[in-house]
Amino acid sequence: MLQQRVKLGSRVLRLICPAVLALMAAGLMLTTESLEAYSRSPFPLLPTPRFNEILAESVTLPDAASPLLDRARVPVEFTLLRGETVSEVFAKLGLETDEARHATNALAAYVDLRQLRAGNRYSAFFNPDSSLASFELTLEGSGRVGMSRAAQGWSSYWQPFKRTMELRALSGKLHGSLDASIRAAGGPAELAYKMADILQWDLDFTRDLRAGDGFEVLYEEIRLEGEVDSIGTVYAVALESRGRRHEAYRWNEGGVFYDGEGRPLKKMFLRSPMRYSNITSRFSHRRFHPVLKQYRPHYGVDYGAPTGTPARVTANGVVASAGWDRGGGRVVKVRHAQGYLTAYLHLSRFAKGIRAGARVRQGDVIGYVGSTGLATGPHLDYRVQHHNRWIDPLSLKSVRDEPIPSAKLASFRAYRDELREAMASGVAPRLLPDPAGDSGYALAAAAPAESAPAPATRKAR
Repeated sequence: MLQQRVKLGSRVLRLICPAVLALMAAGLMLTTESLEAYSRSPFPLLPTPRFNEILAESVTLPDAASPLLDRARVPVEFTLLRGETVSEVFAKLGLETDEARHATNALAAYVDLRQLRAGNRYSAFFNPDSSLASFELTLEGSGRVGMSRAAQGWSSYWQPFKRTMELRALSGKLHGSLDASIRAAGGPAELAYKMADILQWDLDFTRDLRAGDGFEVLYEEIRLEGEVDSIGTVYAVALESRGRRHEAYRWNEGGVFYDGEGRPLKKMFLRSPMRYSNITSRFSHRRFHPVLKQYRPHYGVDYGAPTGTPARVTANGVVASAGWDRGGGRVVKVRHAQGYLTAYLHLSRFAKGIRAGARVRQGDVIGYVGSTGLATGPHLDYRVQHHNRWIDPLSLKSVRDEPIPSAKLASFRAYRDELREAMASGVAPRLLPDPAGDSGYALAAAAPAESAPAPATRKAR
């Protein structure tokens, strides 16, 4: 048996050895060909140095650039956090207590530190040794304050933003909401609220507007550093609704608006106690109550709106009561002149200071929409009573203020015509009267554009 195993091992060895030798010969042949090709190449590849060999060599930049790099400052941007104080900011930037106090005093020379708000942006510039070199704080809508380390503490400066105003004429058609239509025409959505405030006595923006209604407006656009920041004075508004043109022109120092005939727009009652909402139920002597499941009178108008939406008092008056009133839930009642009383039902809460005997002015917020009392969802039930008799709020006839005196009507009509032309053409008026008096300031006329009215620019006052 042992002899057979020896013979078998000898045979295997005789087979394996030639195979191994053949593989070694093939490898040697391939290596030789590769070395010959490398030596014959006119562009032989250089060996790649290791990383530590690169570090060992001295790499020197041009001498002229070295001082510039040493003085370079890279800003690091931060945002003021909620509840964070200036002292805490400087401590976070590496200043010791005394140095942080000096820096705070330097900043307070230009900024009211109590008016700083979360979200204000600031930049820190550090020295090569990681010490604070300079500091910049941006105040939204105002300017920028800068501070730099000096030999005797901190030096600071104030750089106000460049403020300009452009007179713009905007026109378009209503498709969807008013603010969306204004944005589509190239204006800011905030303009919709301005228009609603101006025309609130003649138009209920929750139910009077229809798709296709046309609007025109002439207003000031305030720019900071060339970027649109806010809306300034609105001079004229026109809105076509249900075949009727509603116009408003600003005239006199109080900012009062008048219609095309010189009659003031402001009236005793607002058309609606809410800026934007939907009417879900109207005044009725026989309406099916969704909670009591029976027919009974509904002496108000229901405005559907989310909980917490502000509700405004529609006329000047005195609060008669503010409290819980059975099915009405939290209710505010206000007495007005000429025997009128308004009621605001189902409020979630009352506005600050609203209590019996408090005086309120038209447009003041008196409470917030809710669903207290007998209500299936959040809404405002608005009611009007005249000489102890409930009347339909939507049919309320308002009393206007005094019109423009006849002696000034001619001047007003000339002013009105210029604003009408400006809204229609996009060309600034030749002379826009100063609302504070008889003097005026000239505006450079701008050629109208094909797709949108072109603005005319004047210097900020």
